[in-house]
Amino acid sequence: MQGIAGALLTPSSLAVIVATFEGDERGAAIGTWTAWSGISTVFGPLFGGWLIGVASWRWIFIVNIPLVAITLALVLTVVPGRERGMPHVHVDFVGAILCVLGLGATVFGFIEQPRLGWGHPAIVASLAGGAAVFALFVVYEARASHPMLPLRLFSSRNFSVTNVETLLVYAGLSTLAFFLVLFLQQIAGYSPFQSGFALLPVTIVMFAVSPRIGRLASRFGPRIFMAAGPIIAGLGLVPLGLLGANVSYWTDLLPSVLAFSIGLSLTVAPLTSTVLAEAGRSDAGIASGVNNAVARIAGLLGIALVGLVVANRANRLDTHGFHVAMLVTAGLVVAGGVIGALGIRNPRSPEPSGG
Repeated sequence: MQGIAGALLTPSSLAVIVATFEGDERGAAIGTWTAWSGISTVFGPLFGGWLIGVASWRWIFIVNIPLVAITLALVLTVVPGRERGMPHVHVDFVGAILCVLGLGATVFGFIEQPRLGWGHPAIVASLAGGAAVFALFVVYEARASHPMLPLRLFSSRNFSVTNVETLLVYAGLSTLAFFLVLFLQQIAGYSPFQSGFALLPVTIVMFAVSPRIGRLASRFGPRIFMAAGPIIAGLGLVPLGLLGANVSYWTDLLPSVLAFSIGLSLTVAPLTSTVLAEAGRSDAGIASGVNNAVARIAGLLGIALVGLVVANRANRLDTHGFHVAMLVTAGLVVAGGVIGALGIRNPRSPEPSGG
């Protein structure tokens, strides 16, 4: 559910923000948007846990139908259509198919490897085939007239670095949510609703802090926030790698969740602002779409790869496996901050006009 919400909200809504707001107000608007979109990321496990407790796990798929219907209704009634005289944009169906096949085959290989082994023909074929198809996707996008992934955007240093940081930080966010919920239910004895409730502080902190951080990042530049935020968030997860089977939420979980929440709040709005600033107004929608796709791919690959590490150490998620997952997750997020510190450049302040 959170993946659908994030994917539907990102590109067009951010393009509207870029066209509507300037300066510090744009930063605050992006911060507000990230706070609201962050709700979907954490509300999903919370609502899903409650739904499983009162109904059946099958309802987690059915409940998306009215959400999609409401979203489509809002798009048709609120989002402005194409202006007259603007050229038609063609959908890159070939690129989309190549991307799905490449990523799907790669993820299948990582997920099934612990069961089948590295030498199994299905694993070798899926990993090699996925890599080959994804390489073909990149070649095709470089030559396509209307690519779904305009490679020219990556000529910007900040845009490229920001997307690498997005890949690492959102991989960590996804693995945290996935493995923490599993650990709390399978080992610590929490109910589905209680395990979903564990990450509720992320929503509360982001909702309160993100608009202010967005404004500050517009004023002082994104580099310090995109460096310090992930490092704070990642270091906050390290204590989770020491948890035992008996977990007190208030003393064992909450401090780490709060530290992660603060670090994530420092990161997301400046990260989004940087992507849009580097692309410019005309490419804001596609730049946002690319960054959103990177975030979704990060979650997909992060869970598959960390799951691979955990499965190689234990046939099921036990306390040791969870410790490994959390330490790897912390490392991913901290690495994102290091890349931000080394790679992001603050935009130059405008020169004062002579009088």
